Amino acid sequence: MADLGHDLLFGASLPPDAARTEEVLALAATVEDLGLDLLAFQDHPYQPGFLDSWTLLSFLAPRTTTVRLLPDVANLPLRPPAVLARSAAALDLLSGGRPDHPRSTPPWWR
Repeated sequence: MADLGHDLLFGASLPPDAARTEEVLALAATVEDLGLDLLAFQDHPYQPGFLDSWTLLSFLAPRTTTVRLLPDVANLPLRPPAVLARSAAALDLLSGGRPDHPRSTPPWWR
């Protein structure tokens, strides 16, 4: 048990590099194969060299089964809270609840 009574989770934060899409997808599969708990991508929608994080997470949701998916940076100036909440809710429904699992919510968000 880690600090604040929560389990200690391990994961990977991968760069969503659009020029290396196949490598990003292969690394995401490796994260799942290794049994890591979390798979994160930074959300920088203004960065032309990056894949869109929410599209990437939605693409990976049916191709993975256990890893929890999340953006490790949420860009609020370009994704207002209501839009971000709607994206998270849609991904939650489409993936069977993996982005919104209670243990994946940081304690400071509760």
